[in-house]
Amino acid sequence: MSSTVKRIGVLTSGGDAPGMNAAIRAVVRSAIYRGIECVGIRRGWNGLIHGDIIKMDAESVNHIISSGGTILYTARSQEFMTEEGQKKAVDTCKLLGLDGIVAIGGDGTFRGAQALSTYGIPVVGVPATIDNDIACTDYTLGYDTASNTAVEAIDKLRDTMQSHERCSVVEVMGRNAGHLAMYVGIAVGATAVLVPEKPLDFEKDVIEKIRTSRLRGKTHYMIVVAEGVSSAMEIAQKIKETISLDPRVTVLGHIQRGGTPSARDRVMATRMGYHAVQVLAEGRQNRLVCTVRGVLQDVDLAEGLSMKKTLSQQQYDVLEAMTGV
Repeated sequence: MSSTVKRIGVLTSGGDAPGMNAAIRAVVRSAIYRGIECVGIRRGWNGLIHGDIIKMDAESVNHIISSGGTILYTARSQEFMTEEGQKKAVDTCKLLGLDGIVAIGGDGTFRGAQALSTYGIPVVGVPATIDNDIACTDYTLGYDTASNTAVEAIDKLRDTMQSHERCSVVEVMGRNAGHLAMYVGIAVGATAVLVPEKPLDFEKDVIEKIRTSRLRGKTHYMIVVAEGVSSAMEIAQKIKETISLDPRVTVLGHIQRGGTPSARDRVMATRMGYHAVQVLAEGRQNRLVCTVRGVLQDVDLAEGLSMKKTLSQQQYDVLEAMTGV
């Protein structure tokens, strides 16, 4: 139990991800278990500036473990990027008597937490982004659910593409990271997968993959494009101009953010939320919860944000062996 931490706040910020609600639930119930009060901060850092808060108890998080989205809402705050906005947020923390903040989100959320920590407010970050681009952790909440959502959609697209012997170009999310596209592309047996981490050689990475596939007897082709590479429309137009195919374009968009979180996301969210409260209860601060080779741990916030995450060479090797075949 904690003798110094009496009350904490929890918020979600940035793009929503399946599993955020499960993480909120874990934070609230773990806090109550330790005799710590918990306040929900709505609409991210913007809500902390303007005191948009609600009291959280065990009942307030009943039945949300299976819900997508976030009951605390989320928003991006330009005001919080300013010194004036940050000082307002600090004043809210002091007014409410908050001994720490658990911030659930991605890179932008954690940079906000880092700014708040410079004013002496203890913070702990829980990684939740479908992009899986937080370098200090092998896994971020929402990635598994978003991957499954994209795979299910592409499997359905493949049925109609096969019927009409067509080429399909599917754009998946991921911002400037290709983790989601790579994972989904391998899972669906894509003809080609384009990721921002690898410079695009259109002839080699797309056209030759389609040609190889055609020479092996296939008459339908699936091209998966990470949004950080190019738009699916542009890729489809170049395919049409180069080899006279008439691709059909699908942009999966925000459907990847929604839906019931998978078992993996629910369990990881629960474990990470519990760990975040434990960190604060132990008097530690400015940490990022992460999982490395299956082990849950935490790292210094600044150190975690300074790391860079890339795709492994093995992923490229697997992709090269599987695509176009």
